[in-house]
Amino acid sequence: MAQFKSDVEAVDALAQAYKDLSAEIGKVIVGQDDVVRAVIITLFSNGHALLVGVPGLAKTLLVSSIAEVLELDFKRIQFTPDLMPSDITGNEILDEDRRFRFTRGPVFSNIVLADEINRTPPKTQAALLEAMQERSVTVSGQRHALPSPFFVLATQNPIEQEGTYPLPEAQLDRFMFNIPLTYPTYEQEVEVVKQTTSSATATLKHILSADQILEFQQVMRKIPVSDNVLEYAVSLATKTRPGTSRATKEANNYLAWGAGPRASQYLVLGAKCHAALRGKYSPDIEDVQAIASLVLRHRIVRNYKAEAEGVSEENIIEALL
Repeated sequence: MAQFKSDVEAVDALAQAYKDLSAEIGKVIVGQDDVVRAVIITLFSNGHALLVGVPGLAKTLLVSSIAEVLELDFKRIQFTPDLMPSDITGNEILDEDRRFRFTRGPVFSNIVLADEINRTPPKTQAALLEAMQERSVTVSGQRHALPSPFFVLATQNPIEQEGTYPLPEAQLDRFMFNIPLTYPTYEQEVEVVKQTTSSATATLKHILSADQILEFQQVMRKIPVSDNVLEYAVSLATKTRPGTSRATKEANNYLAWGAGPRASQYLVLGAKCHAALRGKYSPDIEDVQAIASLVLRHRIVRNYKAEAEGVSEENIIEALL
């Protein structure tokens, strides 16, 4: 690491950076501390996040505020039923010299907000999900690398299901975290209304640059994990797979499908970052438990029995833990 004398110093700097980021974002976003922490963990773990919440919970404001304090390029794509893959990735146009020239789409940005991703058909969803996985875009056989860091935050509205195209499980698996947004408390809502109906505007300071984020992403990979924590994370993922030798009673009763190996990877990465943000140099089992529902929620598929008996994904994960 160029900037830090040791990995310990780097983890201390990461914990301090998180405190500074939270304080700065808190000037604009009231409450939602857990959501901000989850988004920052995803970013430092080099993953992508899905934000699920009803309209009006400041999802877009949260993402644009994070982009601003991180001094990163930010683009918002509003997903609609008529959006085409080329509207995201870009396309080739004929210039005045009669040569084809590639014009970059909004996906060529550090932070991409995919607003209401379930409003667009699978073909267009797939274009974004390919970019998320490969970190590049292929147009007319030419590969175009996306900028680094590259971070997708997609939002989904859970209540308006008419005219939507739900993301298939295989595509949901590309997202490291599924982050639920809930209504603010009464006191928080009073504070939000106070802030947003006056003439005062908060100006946000830049806390981290793109290079510093890339450096912290490397620090994350170096954090050691003890065997018992690693085995606990893998065991948690394997217990969700119905019909297998390690499946729990709840998984066999209520799940049609369990979490794949990617869940185990993200449980370990998320636990590393969760520990680092709290100033710890190695994660323990509590760190895995703290982020378990964010990783597993969208990777387990309930069966008809679970739906009939009103057993939610949260209930199944709680029983697992």
